[in-house]
Amino acid sequence: MSAGFVGVVVSDPSLQGQFTQVELRSLKAKFESFLREYLNLQARVSAKEGGAGAGGGGGKTSFLKSSITTLLHNINQAEKSSYVAHINTYLRDDPFLKKYLPIDPAGNQLFDLIRDGVLLCKLINVAVPGTIDERAINKKRVLNPWQRNENHTLCLNSAKAIGCTVVNIGTQDLVEGRPHLVLGLISQIIKIQLLADLNLKKTPQLVELFDDSKDIDEVLSLSPEKMLLRWMNHHLKKAGYKKIVNNFSSDVKDGEAYAYLLKALAPEHSPETTLDTKDPEERAKLVLEQAEKLDCKRYLTPKDITEGSANLNLAFVAQIFQHRNGLTSDTKQVTLTQTATRDDVLLSREERAFRMWINSLGVESYVNNVFEDVRNGWVLLEVLDKVSPGSVNWKLATKPPIKLPFRKLENCNQVIKIGKQLKFSLVNLAGNDIVQGNKKLIVALLWQLMRFNILQLLNKLRFHSQGPQGKEITDADILNWANSKVKASGRTSRMESFKDKSLSNGLFFLELLSAVQPRVVNWKVVTKGETDEDKKLNATYIISVARKLGCSVFLLPEDIIEVNQKMILTLTASIMYWSLQKQPQSPSEMPEQSDPSSMASDAASDVGSEDGASTIAPSESEDVNSLSDSISNLTMDDATSIAPSTENGNVVAES
Repeated sequence: MSAGFVGVVVSDPSLQGQFTQVELRSLKAKFESFLREYLNLQARVSAKEGGAGAGGGGGKTSFLKSSITTLLHNINQAEKSSYVAHINTYLRDDPFLKKYLPIDPAGNQLFDLIRDGVLLCKLINVAVPGTIDERAINKKRVLNPWQRNENHTLCLNSAKAIGCTVVNIGTQDLVEGRPHLVLGLISQIIKIQLLADLNLKKTPQLVELFDDSKDIDEVLSLSPEKMLLRWMNHHLKKAGYKKIVNNFSSDVKDGEAYAYLLKALAPEHSPETTLDTKDPEERAKLVLEQAEKLDCKRYLTPKDITEGSANLNLAFVAQIFQHRNGLTSDTKQVTLTQTATRDDVLLSREERAFRMWINSLGVESYVNNVFEDVRNGWVLLEVLDKVSPGSVNWKLATKPPIKLPFRKLENCNQVIKIGKQLKFSLVNLAGNDIVQGNKKLIVALLWQLMRFNILQLLNKLRFHSQGPQGKEITDADILNWANSKVKASGRTSRMESFKDKSLSNGLFFLELLSAVQPRVVNWKVVTKGETDEDKKLNATYIISVARKLGCSVFLLPEDIIEVNQKMILTLTASIMYWSLQKQPQSPSEMPEQSDPSSMASDAASDVGSEDGASTIAPSESEDVNSLSDSISNLTMDDATSIAPSTENGNVVAES
């Protein structure tokens, strides 16, 4: 960073590191606007009080509070009604919830029902089946505050694990049923469900939308919304529609695009009278009637179309796609997406992990595809500014959109420079490798970033506990801590390394979770883990219990069953961080110090060779309610290294 660059300074150092300079500048500008508006309101109130005599002071406070409250809690009733209809449809037969459904969209029943956390957990499982192990949900008719908080913690960490952005939502917001925050979260969950098939993995026929010469990486980088727009325009062009639809609001308000789309996809339900109709609201009514014949559920009204409600129109188009996408089933067309090698599959899993982690950090950019979106360097600079505040010289950075290639290279070169300052091993990685999209080298860099983040959080706790004399925490320390916690709880399980095959049955992690929070594991539902089915049950339960505790973990049950050492390490580190952060530790509670060289050697081996890039599980680092979240985040699937093994009682680095 240049000597003269100061930026926006926050008086509380602990807050300074939670925001990038980009965010701080934006917040500063917004706060200044707020102060000006406050003064305007104050002046208006004073003018009113001029003729009111004494006693006006209380009125001013009331007026300002009323104005601001109205501003912050104004909710979209049409969207609320649509979400309620969706919940009623998909959860009406749920054994636990059916006695509370259907919900009346007119009142506050939705927000009251949200308060115990069960409904949102169930809705997440509708969006992405199997995300939450229902055995981990507290489902008694009357829950105490602790049980409700556990459900909401499980909900928020699971929401992050499926791609929701929850950095501004805490468990208390859900307990209180705050309408604007609740609806925002529900909207994201439903959107994920409706757009689940808008990718080449689920719908390989989507390659039909692109030229054969199109770079497949560009196709993969499209967000689901952009893919949906691409699909819609593909059919509109074939149907003779002359315009391009660029959004789900103003471009569809007149209903013409919908009339052409349905004419192309379902001509048997699309009479010419729809196009001939001059009144937009009447046309919208006919469009909805035609869509219902395709079994599209009616979640929006003609008025929602003519007013350009973006969320509801997106949901409407997504439903049409689900019921009739009009794409070919020609196997020749689809072969392009079916030639992935095993390495491609692993890279795809890593990409998902990194994407979830980066988006959870609360950076300004939203990442749809890591390998494409990092190529201009900007997102990586934002991540670096989060995990190492103040390390980025923003005066030397160029914000997207970036037209000049050398500006992208400048950004990426600064990323490499900062990485070297942070002692990352980058011997085979140059800025141009990022610009060119070298996936394995990008993975190696991101792995070190996440690893740095998680270890940094653990080291901060050690510093508070032991003072400056505390040494850096290593992988071996995490291993020793876990074993000591389980042993101290009176159990005999032990892991020899993070690739110890005995971990496959899941019992060690259940004992570890129980050791850090005795009431969190219901041993009545735990199996012995002897069969493949029992191992899967335990592994699924472990992930949900960890999230319920407060850990943001992204690993899959298969990672535990197959003992994926990187995922095992991050799961362990996440539990460790939660435990140490929640309960002030005495020096004896901290893990014994071991050889600090293992961390550096492991990180170096990864970037040193392309083949070193491995599968990472992302962590979601933005906190929902407490720092405990942030660690679990980082830790999740991310910052891991090759786990050390133990020989004759000594920890040694894996080769």
